[in-house]
Amino acid sequence: MKKAIPVITAILLIVVIGAVTLVSMLVEKYSYSKERVDLAAYYGLAADEADSRVAVYLQDERLDMLAPLREGKCYFPIDMVHQYFNDTFYANRAEGVLLYALPSEVVRIALGGSVEERDGGSEDLGYVIAYEEGGQIYIAADYVQRYCNMELQYAQHHVQVYTRWGAATVATVTKDTAARVKGGIKSEILWDVPGGSQVKVLEQMETWSKVRTGDGYIGYVENKLLQDFTEIQETPVTGYVEPVYSSVRLPGKVSMGWHSIGGVGGNDTLESMVAGTRGMNVIAPTWFSLSDNEGNFQSFASASYVDRAHAMGLQVWGVLDDFNYNNVNQAGINDFQILSSTAVRGRLIENIVGEAMNLKLDGINIDFEKVTAECSEHYAQFIRELSIACRGNGLILSFDNYVPFSFNDYYRRDVQGKVADYVIIMGYDEHWHGSGDPGSVASIGYVSGGIDRTLEQVPAEKVINALPFYSILWTIDGATVTDEYLLLSNTKDYLQRVGAEAVWDEETSQLYAEWQSGSKTHKIWAETEESIQVKLNVMQNRGIAGVAVWQISYGTPAAWELINAYVNAP
Repeated sequence: MKKAIPVITAILLIVVIGAVTLVSMLVEKYSYSKERVDLAAYYGLAADEADSRVAVYLQDERLDMLAPLREGKCYFPIDMVHQYFNDTFYANRAEGVLLYALPSEVVRIALGGSVEERDGGSEDLGYVIAYEEGGQIYIAADYVQRYCNMELQYAQHHVQVYTRWGAATVATVTKDTAARVKGGIKSEILWDVPGGSQVKVLEQMETWSKVRTGDGYIGYVENKLLQDFTEIQETPVTGYVEPVYSSVRLPGKVSMGWHSIGGVGGNDTLESMVAGTRGMNVIAPTWFSLSDNEGNFQSFASASYVDRAHAMGLQVWGVLDDFNYNNVNQAGINDFQILSSTAVRGRLIENIVGEAMNLKLDGINIDFEKVTAECSEHYAQFIRELSIACRGNGLILSFDNYVPFSFNDYYRRDVQGKVADYVIIMGYDEHWHGSGDPGSVASIGYVSGGIDRTLEQVPAEKVINALPFYSILWTIDGATVTDEYLLLSNTKDYLQRVGAEAVWDEETSQLYAEWQSGSKTHKIWAETEESIQVKLNVMQNRGIAGVAVWQISYGTPAAWELINAYVNAP
């Protein structure tokens, strides 16, 4: 028996050790980790960035960026501000200013300064509003919040931003616990969550839920510690009021005709031009053309013309373009150079509005066709600032635009639709003079698609579609393609004279003719009263603001009768 005691002791020792090991393993397996995550590292901050940068969460999703932190204020790069919050902020790095256009004034901030300047005075906000660093403009998130319906919540090493609110699920935490980095008891602790607090449930899984705490941390909490799950409607921020951009409207539909004037003598043709029209209520003489890069323009304007047009019951919208003077004089006109300078842009606006007021014009029509993608932000600021001047002086402001496609979005029809009175689609030049590509000038698909895409950015009550009173006759001789214009007023006579048989083309909703002349092939997709009617039907169906024509002298009595019927249709 004595010999058995050591054996028994050894066995018992093994059992005890095994039991202790088993218990330890069980404790290790089922005990909750008390290890806390390094918050700075968790939010992607290097050791030397912990006090100078923060991570950014937008709508509970972390953005791939770190924002600068200065004296307790977070700063967003202006590109991010434009993308997510408000694209009205305009910075000029060369001039060191940040501008913000409101309906009646432009707010001005010197980069690196804390003062907001307005027409009625200035206000020191007590923090740097915006600054430049490394070629990038940064704007204080708190300042962005002044001009955006945005909820901003600072937390340790990160900031939470909300711009949208909707239905959400909330729950109450039953006792003190921890929000963890991942759903699991071994995951590191992210933040402590007191019992009785309410959390927003972002995602509910089998045993854990992803939640956002009231103090702005997103982590995981066990479902068994959550109760009273409730569907709520989140409350939007109410401190911000969206500015109202008032607009001037003509009673009923707009019917505008461009009057092409290449010199002062062209003003004498007003009566003869208008005599052949029906239903027109706006005439737009092409009077003004940029003449240098300092904000000046050539003018063929006549006060007598305005008085005579008014006597006929017509409004006069003077046209300012960026190409006519340059085409004749090769003056090196550069939209970017003009519009990217706050001083020059302001001088141009002052000059054109001053001229319009002196002439007693009813409106200004901007026909800038040389804007580039590089100039987009400056053109947008020009649109905003000109709208302020026109609004303040009771002038109707309209802008001419190419048929919209993704490649010309930089014309900023979205900004036009917000601040201008009318947005005009030049619904033609699908195939254009000199392109060497025979085809229709304005097929029905091209026109209707242009209207529909414009309506995605501009309210229908502001959209005017312009019709071409012309066609292009294409001549193909081997590899050589030439073209010439035919007017609506003479197209049918021309086809009859050359003996061409025109047939209706359903795809374009135009008359199509093709014929041979020796080695040459002639093609035309003809704009006629029939095709004009189809376009007007589409416009009536879309409920847009009206019609314009290029140009009034190219039409026929029958075409003008169609326009008159469209304008007066309910």
